[in-house]
Amino acid sequence: MRTRKHFPFLISLALVLGIAATTEASEMNKETTLDARQKAIVTIAAFTTTGDTARLKPALNEGLDAGLTVNEVKEVLVQMYAYAGFPRSLGGIWTFMGVMDERKAKGIEDEMGKEASPLPADFNRDAYGARVRADLSGLKEVPKEDAPYQKFAPIIDTYLKEHLFADIFARDVLTRQERELATIACLASLGRAEGPLGFHMGAAMNTGLSKGQMHDFVKVLDAEVGKDEADSAGKVLAKVLEARK
Repeated sequence: MRTRKHFPFLISLALVLGIAATTEASEMNKETTLDARQKAIVTIAAFTTTGDTARLKPALNEGLDAGLTVNEVKEVLVQMYAYAGFPRSLGGIWTFMGVMDERKAKGIEDEMGKEASPLPADFNRDAYGARVRADLSGLKEVPKEDAPYQKFAPIIDTYLKEHLFADIFARDVLTRQERELATIACLASLGRAEGPLGFHMGAAMNTGLSKGQMHDFVKVLDAEVGKDEADSAGKVLAKVLEARK
């Protein structure tokens, strides 16, 4: 039987357990959700891909307000040309220029952020790109045997290694994880790109995005981009997660 003298102890215990539970929930939340900057990368990449400048404009503002630097936003927009094409990338850049003019007129001073670090004179783009692709694939070693598409069209393999995974990925304005997040947002919005989307979803997880964060990515698509895009991405993600078991 509990007496009144036990009440202070029980209250203290409840408070301690409550604080512990809140802390644990907070830590779990960090592991299972994307933060505001990451969500902004998703929407910026998605609306640049679809050419939806009406929705891209607020997404750009939200990204800057969430802490993305001007150069980080530029980098997402530039990278989109590799997946969505120059017209979409340039359209996004023009939209961003307009957003920056409006923010300056309102007296908003956004952080420019760092520029890309210079590459060494002896930078081996082929070797670097091959290593990056292997890392994103989750491989410890660069494959010695070419894939069928590499044998069929060797020049596309050169472009992938030397340009996409070297020229672009070597620019340290964004992390590999941020680049992969932008890529899967682009591919999910592009449509009919389930194969590349599956590869890059796996790559995104190989850069450190958790299973929960990947599910949250689909939720962001559903809430901000479109149900069809989210449903399609969710199906691809389910296959990726099953294959990773």
